[in-house]
Amino acid sequence: MKKSLRFFLRFHLLLFFSVFFTLIDPKKVQAFTGTYGINYGRIADNIPSPDEVAVLLRASKIKNVRIYDADHSVLKAFSGTGLELVVGLPNGLVKEMSANESHAMDWVKENVQNFLPKTKICGIAVGNEVLGGADSELWGALLGAVKNVYNSIKKLHLDDVVQITTAHSQAVFANSYPPSSCIFKEGVDQFMKPLLDFFSQIGSPFCLNVYPFLAYMSDPENIDINYALFQSTQGIDDSKTKLHYDNMLDAQIDAAYAALEDAGFKKMEVIVTETGWASRGDSNEAAATVDNARTYNYNLRKRLAKKKGTPLRPKNVVKAYVFAIFNENQKPGPTSERNFGLFKPDGSIAYDIGFHGLKSSSAGSSHLSFKV
Repeated sequence: MKKSLRFFLRFHLLLFFSVFFTLIDPKKVQAFTGTYGINYGRIADNIPSPDEVAVLLRASKIKNVRIYDADHSVLKAFSGTGLELVVGLPNGLVKEMSANESHAMDWVKENVQNFLPKTKICGIAVGNEVLGGADSELWGALLGAVKNVYNSIKKLHLDDVVQITTAHSQAVFANSYPPSSCIFKEGVDQFMKPLLDFFSQIGSPFCLNVYPFLAYMSDPENIDINYALFQSTQGIDDSKTKLHYDNMLDAQIDAAYAALEDAGFKKMEVIVTETGWASRGDSNEAAATVDNARTYNYNLRKRLAKKKGTPLRPKNVVKAYVFAIFNENQKPGPTSERNFGLFKPDGSIAYDIGFHGLKSSSAGSSHLSFKV
């Protein structure tokens, strides 16, 4: 009889603690299916319509998509497609959303709730490359905006559907070579750590925009381009961790993991929200060629398809959104900025990495169909 009672009590205690820890554990929403995604920038006046883009992405079997706003024409076009979309709250709205929670609620209702569930909005990126950016006033507003947007999502009972993030550039780091030495930049860290603390509570990852192309361009004399392009190379060794790196992207991701660990967030996942290689550039951008862009993006696809982690975090499968679908002819800056697209403005492929393009079905028709 005593044994039966002990068994009964033990069973119900285990059940209680199981339910208890499930309830207090933050919901971890997965805004990324698989390992490969793409950024849909639209600073152009000559690219296909959102409806045609949805067809293109489905044919290319690219499910994860990021946009930099919440344009309703895109949200409507993606309705019923199964494409999983991360929308962006632009930097120009960060201060307003930080100062006024009701405005954040209105924005979420208008641009997210109204389109769910037919449009699979699975994430909101609050600002882009705010910390470390030129507008230091935004730095102090970012956390408030993130909290107000998240609280709005939670009040609408969408926090188990929509993940809240923000993407960072490498400007948040004091250094990134060797990877193990990476820490957050002084001045940035006082804003970064409270943000990371909140993200750890709600189960959000650290999102990083990272370009081996830009790193190579900054120091071509000392960086082997093969290392940046996932080609055969001697690579580098990190003397502190004794880890070997045969490509720059892995090293850059592990630098972020090192900075997170130094800041006290060892368990936080890193997701690459932008990476790519320009296919054309100015006279001082010699590495921006079609061959290099094809090589980088083809090898990136192969790297992600392996579903492997990095040397420092072998169990954390690398996930990345490539930049970008199209060349964007109205982007400011050097020529390279307008030539990161995997596809040309007419929907045909910029170079072959295994995707299909779009072309006119007849000379007199504007209808786009698949080119197999």
